[in-house]
Amino acid sequence: MSKTSTLPSHRVYAVTQDGKQKYWRAIGAAWPHRDGEGFFLKLDYLPLNDAQIVVRKPKADEAEPGPTVETA
Repeated sequence: MSKTSTLPSHRVYAVTQDGKQKYWRAIGAAWPHRDGEGFFLKLDYLPLNDAQIVVRKPKADEAEPGPTVETA
């Protein structure tokens, strides 16, 4: 796999919901293809329990993300 940058352009999360709370767990990273038509994914974990897979650009102040909780 050839990447133009060593830093990923996006983070990959597994998002589960318990009532009104959503739990975001970082499970990997993504790098764009050279042609801009897709991504290479590296997954460190596989989601279970009907989790949604979400790919997002990392925030500027974000270091290595841990699990987070989002309330609706």
